[in-house]
Amino acid sequence: MLNSMSQADMTPDRAHVVVGGPAHVRELPGAVVRKLAVGPMDNNAYLVTCTTTGAQTLVDPAADSDALLALVREGSGSARLDAILVTHRHRDHVGALWDMHAVTGAPVAVGDADADDVAHRCDVVVARRLRHLDTVRVGALTLEAVELRGHTPGSMTFVLAVPGVAVQLFTGDSLFPGGVGKTSSPDDFRSLLGDVRTRLFDRFPDETVVRPGHGDDTTLGRERPHLAEWEARGW
Repeated sequence: MLNSMSQADMTPDRAHVVVGGPAHVRELPGAVVRKLAVGPMDNNAYLVTCTTTGAQTLVDPAADSDALLALVREGSGSARLDAILVTHRHRDHVGALWDMHAVTGAPVAVGDADADDVAHRCDVVVARRLRHLDTVRVGALTLEAVELRGHTPGSMTFVLAVPGVAVQLFTGDSLFPGGVGKTSSPDDFRSLLGDVRTRLFDRFPDETVVRPGHGDDTTLGRERPHLAEWEARGW
């Protein structure tokens, strides 16, 4: 969760969702991204569908496997799921991982430094231990894994870049509207802020969409003016 999360407004571009409510659907060229709020901590789960091939990946099977399976069927008309991506090892992001893997057979991909913990906690085989800048194919789409160390050692942001539209960043608990994610030490905070600055803000333009693990969406442009403030605020 965010170190000190501010209350974001609920304008339509924030993709606001609530537990028990419908998914927010964003159509992109060749892809559809569905965002669903689940669980007692209001986690966001994301389904990315390749409209060319029908391939799908689920980012963060946080809770409520019935709702997540309904989301998968909404995307494909069946229970087709080609991959499950986990942004980090925390319990609230993997609560439905065992169920989703068991029902769909989708291979699980996790950041290398978090993979053992996820495998043990969820009793699943991690098919891919992701490292910085590894890629995952979803039909005709490619998601890139960007390691952001600090919230957990193996936290990953998944980057979906589709020509002609803003890049989508699935940031888990590493970046939110209003700041970076919670860390347990000053060193972890410096590591996370440094990675967020160099690997996200220095690389991607202002229109890039941040799709966090909890709460509303934002853009790098909205957050960029506050980097110095976050650094001064500390962990």
